[in-house]
Amino acid sequence: MSLPVLILFIGSAYIVLIGILSLLKREELSTQFAIEAIVITFIFCGLTAYTRLAIHPVLFLLIVYFITMRVPLLVDIGTIFAKRKQFPLAEKFFSFALQLWPDRSNTWIVRINQGVAYFQQGDFDKAIHVYQEILQSIDHCRVSAKLEAAAHYNLGVAYLRQNKDAQATVEFNIVVDSWPATEYARRASDNLEKHRRKNIPSDQM
Repeated sequence: MSLPVLILFIGSAYIVLIGILSLLKREELSTQFAIEAIVITFIFCGLTAYTRLAIHPVLFLLIVYFITMRVPLLVDIGTIFAKRKQFPLAEKFFSFALQLWPDRSNTWIVRINQGVAYFQQGDFDKAIHVYQEILQSIDHCRVSAKLEAAAHYNLGVAYLRQNKDAQATVEFNIVVDSWPATEYARRASDNLEKHRRKNIPSDQM
């Protein structure tokens, strides 16, 4: 198999694999991802076919992976800094990710992690605003159960921190009813049970 054909095969297999994973996660298929991967694949096919460039197939796969997955990778780095309470650095990575032309799903992933960082800093108003904005933008769109459940759950927790128990209960119930198989549903159930016990009169305990 010639190198251009091998690169074409690897690029096509990569696109199909990511597409299958998206379907399994019930995510909206990213047209932007497919276009980027196809363009990169054809560029390297052309370079290897019409020039003396002999790029290793593994190197090509790494290049196409890092380019198409640039936003999730930056989010992961930003999340690491946020966990270490290095919030200014985390925000720089999140902001940089938003400047690299993310598709719709990746934009929501960045924003959810920004909301988590605000939550970790105790800025619940900003966190609530971010989650409300996310949920408004993903309305009627096909996204993964995990992503939408995360937005509702985190919004519920932010409401709890502001003693807005009624709003928090609504969000937790949405998670439990709509995505019962997720980890967020289990956490939401735990919070609902704690809230129920807190409101039971002591003479009924």
